[in-house]
Formats: sequence, C-alpha cells, structure tokens
Amino acid sequence: MQQLLSSGSNDATPPGGESAPSGGPLTWLRSEIPFADIRPEHAGPAIDTLLADAEARLDAVRHASPRTWESTAATFDRATEALDRAWAVIGHMRSVVHSDAWEQVYTALIPRVSEFYARIPLDGSLWRALAEYAETPEAQALTGHRRRFLDRTLAEFRRNGAALPPEGKAQLAGILSELAQLATTFSHNVLSATAAWSLDVTDPARLEGVPAPLQAMMRDAAEAAGVEGWRVTLAGPLVTAILTYGRDRALREEVWRGYSARASQPPHDNTGIVSRMLQLRQEQAKLLGFEHFADLVLHDRMAHDARTAIAFVDRMEAAARPAFELEIAELQAWARAQGGPDPLAPWDVGFWSERQREALYDIDQEALRPYFSFDQVMRGLFELVHRLYGVTIQASNAPSWHSDARAYDVLDEDGTTLGVFHADFFSRPTKRDGAWMNGLRIGDPIHAPDPTGLRPPQHGPHVGVICGDLTPPAGGRPSLLTFREVETIFHELGHLMHHLLTRTELYRQGGTNVAWDFVELPSQIMENWCVEREVLDMIARHVDTGERLPDEIVDRLRRARTFRAATTMMRQLGFCRVDLELHTGWDPSRGDLLDFGRSVLARYAPAPLTPDHTMVTWFSHLFSDPVGYAAGYYSYQWAAVLDADAFSRFREAGLFDTGVGRAFREQILSRGDSEDPAALFRAFMGRDPDPAAHLARSGLK
Repeated sequence: MQQLLSSGSNDATPPGGESAPSGGPLTWLRSEIPFADIRPEHAGPAIDTLLADAEARLDAVRHASPRTWESTAATFDRATEALDRAWAVIGHMRSVVHSDAWEQVYTALIPRVSEFYARIPLDGSLWRALAEYAETPEAQALTGHRRRFLDRTLAEFRRNGAALPPEGKAQLAGILSELAQLATTFSHNVLSATAAWSLDVTDPARLEGVPAPLQAMMRDAAEAAGVEGWRVTLAGPLVTAILTYGRDRALREEVWRGYSARASQPPHDNTGIVSRMLQLRQEQAKLLGFEHFADLVLHDRMAHDARTAIAFVDRMEAAARPAFELEIAELQAWARAQGGPDPLAPWDVGFWSERQREALYDIDQEALRPYFSFDQVMRGLFELVHRLYGVTIQASNAPSWHSDARAYDVLDEDGTTLGVFHADFFSRPTKRDGAWMNGLRIGDPIHAPDPTGLRPPQHGPHVGVICGDLTPPAGGRPSLLTFREVETIFHELGHLMHHLLTRTELYRQGGTNVAWDFVELPSQIMENWCVEREVLDMIARHVDTGERLPDEIVDRLRRARTFRAATTMMRQLGFCRVDLELHTGWDPSRGDLLDFGRSVLARYAPAPLTPDHTMVTWFSHLFSDPVGYAAGYYSYQWAAVLDADAFSRFREAGLFDTGVGRAFREQILSRGDSEDPAALFRAFMGRDPDPAAHLARSGLK
C-alpha cells in the first residue's frame, strides 16, 4: 500500500488539527515513484486510506474558523492532491502494463472514486464555506492568481450543481458515477478489441513493401504466439506501415476494416455505451441549465460556447475545402495514371498518397528511418529544450515499470532538480495505443509564495510520464522512427515541459490544468522545430554511418510538409465536427448512431467510407473519460492557430533565441492556469492570435 500513498511534507495531520485517518503520516517519494514494486493488490488499500484523508481535509474546510485564505481556499486547493496522485498512478499502470488484474481492480475502484469526486461540486457545505470566505475583507482584497482561483472555484461549484436541490444533486451524482463506469468499460473494450484482432501471414509476398523493421516486429509477434510466419496486429505502427507501404491491396483492406470497425461487435461492442454516454451528458447539461453538453464544458474555455467553436471549425473548413477537393482529384488522377484503382477506396488513399509524395518530392519515408534512431532523436530533443528553456535532461536511476521505460532527471540552470519523468514510447500488446503525457505529481512550493503573483514560487520535484506506441526495436536493430513518430515525441515532450516547468502557488492551477483549447499550445509548438536544418542536425544522424541528413532531403522534407495539407486538416476538422455534432443535442431521432457518425465523417474523408466504419466506437478522445476531449476536439486546430502564431516570434528572433525561449517559459509554460490564457498569449505575443501563420504554414494562404 505504501507505494501508492502520497506526500511531500512530513505533516501527519490534515488542516484543522484532526488526526490523519487510517494509519498516520502519508508518505510520497518526492521524485521517485517505485513503479516496479506497485501491484494491483496495493491499489485498494491505498485508495481506502486516501479517500479517508481527502474527506478529512475537506471536512477541515467545512469547519474552519476563522475563515482565512489558508484555512479555507488553500486547504481546499490541496484537499484531494494525495488521492489525485495515487489515482493517476493506478490509471497509468492500467495503461502501460494492462492485465486482467489491473482491469479488475480499476473497475472495482472507479465507482467509489468517481462517486467521491462527483460529490465535491455538489457539496453545499463546501460551497457555503468558500462563499463565506469570499465575503471576508481578506477575500475582497484578493488579486492576481488567488482572485482567479476563488472566482473560478465558486463558478465551478455553481456550474457543477452546488445550487441544485437535493433531488437534483442526487440525480447528477448518479449521472457522473455512471459516466465514469461507462468510460472505463469503453476503454477496456477498445483495448480488448484491438488486442483480439490478428492475422497470421505465411506468404512473404503479402508483405511486399512493408518496411523491414515492421516485418521483424511481426515475426517477433508470431514467434511469441508460437505460430509460423508473421503475425499482423492492430498495433499503431503496423497499421500505419501496412496502409502506407503494403502493396498487397487485399491485406491493406483487411487491416483497414479491422482497425476501423473496432469495438463495434460483441463481446467488445461500444455502440450502446456511446449512446448511453451521450444521453447522460445531455441530461447533465440540461440539469445544470445548459442547452447541451458542449455549452456546459466550453463555458470556461477559450471558446466559451459551442457556437464559437462551430464557427471556428466553419472558418477553417472554408479555408481548406477548395484545396481539399483539388487534392482528391489530383490524387485520383495520379493513381489512375499509374495503373491504380478508380475510384480509390479508403485503404488505397495512404498507399497512393505516399507514392505520389515520393514522385513529387523524391522522399521515401522509410528510407529516412535510419536517420532517426530513437536515442539520437531524444539526445537532440534534450539539447533543443536546453537551448530554449535553459534546462538539462539527464538519465535517472529512478525505477520504472517496464524494460522499455526510461527515467530522466530535469535540472534547472542552477542545478536545482525541477522534476523527473519516465518515457515509455514503444508499442507492445500490454499497453494502450496512442501517445500521451500524464503529470503524476506537481511538486510542493518550497518557499513562501508571493500572493501578488509577481514572484512565482520555487517547487519541489514534479513527476511526469510520456508514452506512445512507436516502432520498437526489432530484429536486433535499434528503434528507427518515421518522421511522424519524431513529431509525436516532440509533441509529448512539449506537454511535459508545461508540467515540469510549472511555478504556481496553487495546486489546481499548476501544469496542464488549463483550458483544454490552450493545453495543446506548448505541445504543438514543439513540432515546428522538427523540419529546421539546425534541429535536424541534432536529431538526424544515420544509425550506421553517422552522416547528417543531406541538404536536398531536408529541402524536400520541408516542401513536402504542406503536401496534402488540406486533406490532413480536413481529417482533423471531421473529428471536430462529429464531436460537436454529437454533443450539441444528438438523440436517436437523428438516426442510427454509427450511421450518423459515419455520415458526418464522410464529408471530410478523401474516399467513401464503408458501412463497417465505426469510429465513434473507438474514439477514445471523446469516450474514454467522463469528459475528456468531448466537445473539445476542436482544441487541436484552435491550438494550431496559437502555436503557428507563437512560433513566428521564434522565427523572427532566431530559432534558439534565449530571450524568446525564456519568455515562452515564463509567460506560458510556468504559469499554468494562474491567469486567463488569452491574457497569457497576449503577454507573450503582444497581441491577440492571428490565424494567418497557421494557414500559411499549411500552404492554404
């Protein structure tokens, strides 16, 4: 149990002077979490202790006297911090060492944990305690981040049902608890359906065109399963490689259909779960006085309401659609001239697009792999963030959860340890797909903060993780990455810097706890450096010869970045649209759920979708969490406008300009949610965002 218990201080008593429940001091290793020692059976006892501890701390808020910042607002800020940390670790372990045991314990615990969190914003006594404090002279005089925290906390209580009558609160608590359970089942079904699909290939001709490292990965999978030949799975790198390079059209079709129909059939069918989650979300919104779920969740984000988000998507679509339709026609004509199928099917688009790219720009993406060994990319990326933000990243001895995972210490210019993070980037059967960053711990401030916010606090070590499903080492060769995988690493490290460079007094304002349409700015801006010659010299060295990427390839790579950019943008806008359509009042009267989702996405697809395409059943961004990116997927495009605009300042001053880098660190990365994100952006750029840079970068202006 002790492995999951939290703590940064030695104070054994919660605020208010009562004894901590269930066993005295709660201890949390400040910069090391003993992942290798954490077992599923530790989770239940830890959560028992930490639920009791969090309740005791909330009770201290309820009964604090006199009402002061420290006794009320500050105590509320960190009341659930220990529980948050342990629950994040449990969820993380479930994602990276997935097993029946972890699934069972997570499924057993989530109703209790969800019910606890759901009760907080419904708790009238907590709301009254904060409201009483808000009336004191001390509270009336608050400014800066403390003023923002109190105002937003009270607004969040109102928006989450604190003003509801008892029967309304009970209804809302039931909705939130059921949503949490459904989200867990949704994720489990996606994982299980993905793992359940496989195709064994014995004829090597069927794998013609598939890169050798991926063939080695499939042979390793076959050997592990005790079968002959090669085992094709739905691991992300394999799906991408086969659809992009596989010359066997029938194999491409099998893989595309298997991937696009996941979690739509028993025993892992998510159709009913998605429908029920949409119904519950709409009930939640109506109960809280909003027209629909999108308005509820966007109320405190940069867009503020669904109308603004939809208008933004409309504007971006209007800019992209003419070029998108031209790209479709050009690809079809080019494929036809090369003897390809007419019309193109969905499993043809990636293959013929890559052939067209190779012809236009003479770039074989697979031929680039030897230049992007995982270790070299990481070394170069660490050098980049050192130049930009003044931090040093070095290997750590902190224990991790798998042999693939590596730990790193992050040091500031004066040698202070800012934090530690663990990187686990390689695909494997026991890990969820996709790429992500989790902040597992926001370190405690280690000197008295300045309430005005003029002097941000120093912090004890933060802890974070970055994970992905990139191409693993295979056949005795190191991990060799595609350029898109390189961009993924840069993206996730950007999120990580947002977490590790936090300097906020308040826990709930730290790290990536910002508006979701702002959270992608620190990650997406990092991708801009990937195609710059100076950075490529740092990350791209041939694994065998050590030579740098030739100039002509760099030139073609940069020009190719806008290749079919409208198609890429329209794909993302399709995800935005289906998300907003589903969360602005969808109900069964609008038709079959899967048909509806497919009909929306079809308007943004470069080839007609087949009837077995069921993306909504595996759209984890929307349904693997009670909220997640639901009604917020537009954030990626919104943040693309912000990141392209912000990067223009680096381009004007110099890619490694320390003044601009430090300004971005101090005005964006370190500030969390301590100030309105629009104000933070204006502080960095000196003006409001301009979409021109994003459209120009995409070749659409």
